[in-house]
Amino acid sequence: MIQPHHDGSELYVSNSAPTLGERVTLIVRVPKNDPANSLFVRIIQDGEAVTYPMKKSKRTSVETWWQVSVEIVSTLTNYRFLLRNQRDFRWLNAEGVFARDVVDHCDFKLVAHRDAPTWLRKSVFYQIFPDRFARSSIKRELPEWAIAREWNETPALKNNETGQEFYGGDLVGVEEKLDHLTSLGVSAIYFTPIFASKSNHRYDASSFDEADPLLGGDEALISLRQAAEKRGIRVMSDLTTNHCGLGHQWIQDALSDKNSDKREFFYWSPKSKWGYVGWWNVPSLPKLNYTSHRLRNLMWGNQDSIVRRWLREPFKMSGWRIDVGNMTGRYYDNDYNQEIARSIRAAMEETNPDTWLVAENADFAASDLDGLGWHGTMNYNGFTKPLWYWINSGDKKIRDSFGMPAPLPKIDGIAMAGMMRQFAGGIPWRSLIASMILVGSHDRARFHTIVGKDVAKNIAGLTLLMTYPGVPSVFAGDEIGLEGYWGENGRRTIDWSKPEKWNVDLLYSYIELIDLRRNSHALAHGGIRWIDISEDCVAYLRESKKESLLVFIARKGLRKSIDLSRYGYSIDETLFGPKASGKKLTINSKSATSGVWLLR
Repeated sequence: MIQPHHDGSELYVSNSAPTLGERVTLIVRVPKNDPANSLFVRIIQDGEAVTYPMKKSKRTSVETWWQVSVEIVSTLTNYRFLLRNQRDFRWLNAEGVFARDVVDHCDFKLVAHRDAPTWLRKSVFYQIFPDRFARSSIKRELPEWAIAREWNETPALKNNETGQEFYGGDLVGVEEKLDHLTSLGVSAIYFTPIFASKSNHRYDASSFDEADPLLGGDEALISLRQAAEKRGIRVMSDLTTNHCGLGHQWIQDALSDKNSDKREFFYWSPKSKWGYVGWWNVPSLPKLNYTSHRLRNLMWGNQDSIVRRWLREPFKMSGWRIDVGNMTGRYYDNDYNQEIARSIRAAMEETNPDTWLVAENADFAASDLDGLGWHGTMNYNGFTKPLWYWINSGDKKIRDSFGMPAPLPKIDGIAMAGMMRQFAGGIPWRSLIASMILVGSHDRARFHTIVGKDVAKNIAGLTLLMTYPGVPSVFAGDEIGLEGYWGENGRRTIDWSKPEKWNVDLLYSYIELIDLRRNSHALAHGGIRWIDISEDCVAYLRESKKESLLVFIARKGLRKSIDLSRYGYSIDETLFGPKASGKKLTINSKSATSGVWLLR
């Protein structure tokens, strides 16, 4: 797998966020014995492909580096590289090297626009479903919609009750458990919705103007954010731009008065039982209609709009995760999705440019991540799904297969890496590294259940999570081995009274790998080169200007050797996993295993 290589990281692109008219240097590394004797860049300028020759800039014992300086004349610029010898040619694009012609979809992409916040590079998020993380001693009156549960009961007892099960977790409880987050080493909290609603998941907002009083309200949110900030922990939450809840005043006004000015905020259909259109025909989630400019102003346009006000003091949230971002603004012949994404981002950059905009994008379309709207996505398609397909235990009780008819498919490492590379190849590098990567979330089965409670497999997946390009996110409780066969069933509480029941081996691995992720220059700023892909294991290099790492992950016991001298490296230090040294990595394991090594 010694191949010519380029990606969007600092080793290969002199400026990943240039201004129009600026010249950018693009660099390719080519193995010493590669047959190509000349290289060219093919770049799209003003809509037309132009080819420029590249020059050799550096030689080592194992490779030659080529570079070219090009002017950036478009906000979105596609480019790829042509490798030639006397008779043959190959293209190097963001998906790999091909000895045939290729289409522009997987070209490398450079975006002449402000990039995502720099703090993301070393961030590890901790996702909290507020009702299930920690409950304070404050007694609050049970809402009329709620079905009370004891703290350690298993959720999703009946499907028609999943949204009403009430455990009473709150923001005060989260603040009281900040020591746990600090000990883990995470640097940010992502809350699923915190707005008042009529369900435990709160995706049916009754108001976007206040934190849910059941969680402690605005006062508790402000206190938590300030306490977290003192520990170096950021806080952000979830926003449903696609819909509101049936309890929201907008839809209640529209239903009670046919002349209400709020009717333009929604879609209406004679085919609907309720008159209004519900997202996915769910009556509790009226879909928002962005043909209304008044609605746009209320959501993000006005200075006191919903998107803006929560980013300012005293709340000072560090960004938004947009629920079903891929569906926002899309309904029949209406498609305002990219316009909305760019408008929300512009509002955020104007209000607080140091904030992150990440969208749920369950059914991936590359055009949704062009670098001008959402900074990134929750990377289910390019990370979670291929990892699950590769490493799952085959348990047929798992009811979560990403839309695939159950049970979960089983693929080899070649297919897993192919899925990851294809996803990454369709979007700008900046969109990949600003996307949230996760082994599980509040909407998915628990990862410990996916791997059949195999701790070694779980740690292997965790190693991939903490070393792959993107922003790692840990779902609360995964670090101690909580279980769950589907989304709601996985929304389990942490038993704070019995830490002796926690999986300590898993917990310590989380602490160790989170520390590595947050302190490695290569993981924050480096590219990725896959160097070994086989049925049961994968290996890749993470390389930056200051550091190079080797990562190895195996889903089962095996014997394996990787000759690092072919890449000009030897192992300097073991950072995680089996001890190794010298120019060859040798793995001899009876179970799943993983490791990270510093190279020299």
